[in-house]
Formats: sequence, structure tokens, C-alpha cells
Amino acid sequence: MSLKLTWFQKFSLARQIDANEVIAAIEEAESQTSAEIRVHFTTCKSKLNILDDAKAVFEHLKMHETENRNAVLIFLRLRTREIAIIGDQGIHTHVGDSFWLAVKDEAIHTIREHTITEGIRKAVLLVGKQLSRFFPPSDENPNELSNELTSGKI
Repeated sequence: MSLKLTWFQKFSLARQIDANEVIAAIEEAESQTSAEIRVHFTTCKSKLNILDDAKAVFEHLKMHETENRNAVLIFLRLRTREIAIIGDQGIHTHVGDSFWLAVKDEAIHTIREHTITEGIRKAVLLVGKQLSRFFPPSDENPNELSNELTSGKI
């Protein structure tokens, strides 16, 4: 099977994600924590491994600039069906690699059983629940990063 996709196929992959559902999940998760969650997807090719791509997007979106260094990125490469979930140092020190792998595995399972949107939603809510343990919401809980779904090659 060839991985070469036409522009229409790339567009179709992206259309499978319901941005409103993902944004609602981010808002729900962030209501339980002072941390920040973003979702980014791409249909573009990359010579980098997925974690390096995710780190580049994390920096490009300035996610490392949150006050408590507690931002999380859920990064999807739709073309190759890959997911990476990374957290800034403030949260990573609390949860470690095993947590990110467990969330990724749950997202993949949910995507296979249901839809891409449901898999992303599940990952966002799991991350939010875990973040709430270490970074509960405060009276002054600014939304430091946009909740929008971002896409494309960075």
C-alpha cells in the first residue's frame, strides 16, 4: 500500500477531526487544572521522528513559556497514523514517560474502536485529569494558550 496521498485524501483525513468536539474537550479538561493542553495535527511528510516533530511544534507554539511549565501537546501525524504526547518539564517530572505512553495507547485504542475525534477527546480528558492532581485550578487561572486546534507543518 502506498502512503502517497492526493490532496483530497489529505483533506479527508483532516476532515475526520471535529474541531468543535476537540476544543470542547480541551476546555473541559482545562477547567479542572491550571495547566494548558493543545492539539496539533499534520498530514505533511517529515524526515524527523514523531517526538522531534512534536518538540518542534511545542516550541513553535511557545508552549514552553507557560508560567508553571505545565503545558501538554497532543501531536498527530495523520498520514502515518502516529501520535506523540509530550509535556513540559513542570508536568513531566510528576508523571514521566509511562503516563504519556499509557495516554497514547488509550488514544490509539479509542481511535481504532471509534473515531479520530473520540480518541483525541479521550486523550485530552485523561491528560486533564492527571494534570488536575498536580496543577489544580486557581482563582487566577488564566488561559495562557489558545484552545484552538492547530494544524500543518511547522
